[in-house]
Amino acid sequence: MLMNETHVPPATADASAPQANSAFDEAPGIDLHMHSTASDGALSPAALMKLCHERGLSRVSLTDHDTLDGVAEAQDAAATLGLTLLPGLELSSQWQGLNIHVVGLLPEGAQGSLVAGLESQARARIARGEEIARRMEKLGLDDALAKARAQAGSERPLGRPDFARAMVADGLVKDMGTAFKKYLGSGKRGDVKAGWPYLSEVVEWINDAGGVAVLAHPLRYGLTRRKRGLLLDAFTAAGGEAAELVSGFQNADVTRDLARQLDERGLYGSLGSDFHFPGGPVAPGSMSAVPRTALRPIWQHPRLAAIFAEAA
Repeated sequence: MLMNETHVPPATADASAPQANSAFDEAPGIDLHMHSTASDGALSPAALMKLCHERGLSRVSLTDHDTLDGVAEAQDAAATLGLTLLPGLELSSQWQGLNIHVVGLLPEGAQGSLVAGLESQARARIARGEEIARRMEKLGLDDALAKARAQAGSERPLGRPDFARAMVADGLVKDMGTAFKKYLGSGKRGDVKAGWPYLSEVVEWINDAGGVAVLAHPLRYGLTRRKRGLLLDAFTAAGGEAAELVSGFQNADVTRDLARQLDERGLYGSLGSDFHFPGGPVAPGSMSAVPRTALRPIWQHPRLAAIFAEAA
């Protein structure tokens, strides 16, 4: 998750710079990583689709954490607005002690082993939320579970952003960014490592459902280039077929190097803002420009090409 803090430029101003001789010239209007109130986002699926339409997007995916619960509402709204919505989700997994996220782009929805996998993920998230609440109470957030539930506004499994909002509401921190920096970010007291399945298992779930497994935001795990290469190797060996070349805003030189790493392994490149809530630099469709690259874009993948062609 990327925390948002400043003004949002129009989507067409930050994602659409032409890149000569690149298949990613077709990138404007695409965002394949966003969240709604079905997980830890601030907008309902329908409201998110409305915002995507207002920002000039045409091909999008709703990728809530470990659930497809918001997809039906998003599909109805997208159809009304003339958007093409690709069903998706973002699965939590573990690899060498790290929490690794995998986006599943699912043209056929949940099938096969993914169905039981999502039930298991929901149970793990409930237990994780209860443990985060216990830890937050020791840090001064009284009745943490109830307060986070009030922030969530539904009975879905709680996530760290819900506790962050509760801390802001209680005056324990000034904003969500501070809550993550001090208490809930990676390695902090509230960063509870749930019993997530191994990376290879969640990739298998996605493939079993006829989807495409995409390694989410590979530059955000704090890995050296060598370690990131090992992660990509493990992901590819498990049957993963793509990774997010651009996730929100990132350094252009590092993006070019990542493109080389993906191309060396025959992976497709995907694009996503990882949008969670309005009010900052990460909005639907807002992300760094794609550098010139020979990497194949995800919309050319055989299982997805027809869907994207219909929207062109």
